Amino acid sequence: MDSLKLIALDETDLAVISACLQDAVFKTGDTAFLGRDKTFTLEGNRFVWEEGSDRKTFERRRAVLAVKQVQTVKSRGIDLRDTSAVHALLAVTFVAGDEAPAGAIELILSGDAAIRLEVDCIEIQFADVGGGWETKFKPHHPVAG
Repeated sequence: MDSLKLIALDETDLAVISACLQDAVFKTGDTAFLGRDKTFTLEGNRFVWEEGSDRKTFERRRAVLAVKQVQTVKSRGIDLRDTSAVHALLAVTFVAGDEAPAGAIELILSGDAAIRLEVDCIEIQFADVGGGWETKFKPHHPVAG
């Protein structure tokens, strides 16, 4: 499978990137906010969903998400001092602000944690940055009932 390189400039594009990053895992220390550049980055190991899920072995790839035009970063349920803590990314969403195109990019994590990025607009780059490796573990999310 070829490496992915995607750009999101609207909510439809963002939904594609969110699907590609579903179940990515990353450490707190693999995130950074460069205030001068107004860029938030996250580097993690994504599950390769696009190759299908009816297989005996699966793949993960190293990937980077770069969110541009970021004004502020807030988090919930994350100890920023524990840089080795591992998080699972469930979804990336956009919440419209009072004045379009501004709003917030929300990174929804397992364990009721989240990262909220206040942005001037949706401007996101996503790319695989390394080769894949095999895993037998396929993420599974039981439905609460």
